[in-house]
Amino acid sequence: MGIIDRYIIRKYLGTFGFILLLLSVVVLIIDVQAKKPRIQDNGFELSHFLINYYPFWIIYLVMTFMSILVFISVIFFTSRMANNTEIVAIISSGASFHRFAKPYLITSLFIATASLLINHFVLPWANVKKNELEVYTYSAANREKIIGSAPVSTQINKDEFIFIHSYNKKEKRGSGFAYKKFDKNKKLTYQILASEMNWDPQKKVFILTSFHEKTINEDDTERLNNGNEMTRSFGFPPEELFPDVLLSQSKTTPELTNFINREREKGNSNLNTHLNELHQRTSMPVAVIVLTFLALSLSSQKKRGGLGVNLAIGISLAFVFVFSFEALKIVSENKTLPPLLAMWLPNMVFTPLAAYLYFKRANQ
Repeated sequence: MGIIDRYIIRKYLGTFGFILLLLSVVVLIIDVQAKKPRIQDNGFELSHFLINYYPFWIIYLVMTFMSILVFISVIFFTSRMANNTEIVAIISSGASFHRFAKPYLITSLFIATASLLINHFVLPWANVKKNELEVYTYSAANREKIIGSAPVSTQINKDEFIFIHSYNKKEKRGSGFAYKKFDKNKKLTYQILASEMNWDPQKKVFILTSFHEKTINEDDTERLNNGNEMTRSFGFPPEELFPDVLLSQSKTTPELTNFINREREKGNSNLNTHLNELHQRTSMPVAVIVLTFLALSLSSQKKRGGLGVNLAIGISLAFVFVFSFEALKIVSENKTLPPLLAMWLPNMVFTPLAAYLYFKRANQ
């Protein structure tokens, strides 16, 4: 690795680190000021959130906007090099544009690899910590949607279903419980009705109170039973039987893959939210490499307007790229596009654009 390589890598990582720190501090201050009344209204001290919530929230924020940070960093320091005629001097000394781009590739591969590992294994752990308190930063209406009581239903497998009239995910307790099992002809063969149900975390079973049990035999005769209390395991904890939108964020990739496979075996076809999360964990780090070369191609020539024009173009493209992921998530969740295609489509669009601009710049 030559002197120029080390020089560019230091500039890349130094600019990236500075922008990362600056963004984190600014956004943290703004977010704390905005959420402080809600946090205090829920009976928490702000210091508790600063220690137990915001460090993990920052990790989530940084990984979400990693590609924007990389893109702006490359635009910024490369434009300054171009304005100072450093790039002209390097290429005039006999180095090709491809050779000049080598440290960009090395650094982007390093950041992409680190992002890949964090997305698949560290970020889920941070999300567990973040999600424990995040609900208390919401408005009362949005908080009630997550931790309040609501009707829920789930499919355990192709033949077994659970319905609960009112279930509280925070307390893992519900009322109006019904479990139904059907045969291959969709005929009811077994049923449990209970007035109340709750989860026992020590024994890892559900406790059903005031239950009525009915077994329907092949000759259509019925065997009835009732009692004050019974325990029952349905094979999964309540977090997986009644998953919320944050469940996939909190699982490492092996855990998430196993969860998706189990849901498929159960016959659950509504998995696009979880599949989006799974595929995005890989596509976003790959975007770091794509956007590095796109930024290099856009900013490595001195332009009229200088750094300001390049930053304006860069920020616009970066936000289009990142927020296209959010739009495509919604499209995928509505089952308009397969999750794999939706989460890789921005890379599929921007990679040819980056390649075209890169080779056009290299041949000039």
